[in-house]
Amino acid sequence: MSLSLCAAPAARAESFTAFLARLRARALAAGIPAGIVHSTTAGLTPNADVLKHDQHQAEFTLTWADYSARVLSATRIAGGQAKHAADAPLLAAVTSRFGVSAEALVGIWGIETGYGSFQGSFHVIDALATLAWDRQSKFFAGQAIDAMRIVARRDAPAGRLLGSYAGAMGQPQFMPGVYLSTAVSFAGDGAPDIWNSDADSLASIGNYLAKAGWQTGLPSSESVLVPTSIDPAQTGRQAMRTLDHWQALGVQRLPGAMPLPGATQAALLLPDGPGGQAFLVYANFSVIRRYNPSDFYALAVGALGRMVLTA
Repeated sequence: MSLSLCAAPAARAESFTAFLARLRARALAAGIPAGIVHSTTAGLTPNADVLKHDQHQAEFTLTWADYSARVLSATRIAGGQAKHAADAPLLAAVTSRFGVSAEALVGIWGIETGYGSFQGSFHVIDALATLAWDRQSKFFAGQAIDAMRIVARRDAPAGRLLGSYAGAMGQPQFMPGVYLSTAVSFAGDGAPDIWNSDADSLASIGNYLAKAGWQTGLPSSESVLVPTSIDPAQTGRQAMRTLDHWQALGVQRLPGAMPLPGATQAALLLPDGPGGQAFLVYANFSVIRRYNPSDFYALAVGALGRMVLTA
């Protein structure tokens, strides 16, 4: 899951030692056992690699054409097809249980971690404590305490809590708080293992989308053809109109598109402006944006899922 990380503060208000003392006190007050607080924070120092990643984030000005060419690579599509072939019964079962499309599950899984192949190698509590101190951030401090709670619940040992430099964990890239509220064991027989279990990872993604309001039987987006006469001022994800409205303006759905009533609400996106690719986006597009608040991301999730499952 993506986090929008603003620039680091110019000057830190306190030493890391003082910050860590406050974090430990806050964790104890939140009910984390003293032994867990001590064992998960003993010897922590600011992680220089986390700070380097955080303070030197690239400025992205990619077009949709550039972004989609990078994200929707042949390697990622082929990897998804292989995973789908191996996990088709599992995907069907998760779809049935949560009412979420397999396209969305595969799309998120593939874009977040390449179907679990690159999850990040940062120790989450270390990374979160570093960010909380450097940014004077209550959010990251709270996530560090949530990670301690995962250890205290014996869901996973601290050494298994690995993820991105921003603290997103496992195959779905859940923050610790999202893990606690949303991760599920597919078999229902233990703690969710979003690091090693495809079943728990997919079920957890499905549960997240279901809780966010996923509508069964509705796509998130679809590629369409548009006439040059379309007024760009009528486009954008907030401009929801009926399918009948768009088709009356000459928008053409492609062969194989999901049958939908003419009254279905959709918006028209031209991510690179007139002359580029065009998409109709539906209510489920906004659900995917709850996972990552980027139009490009949500479009790529839908596109990757379609490419993998319709091959």
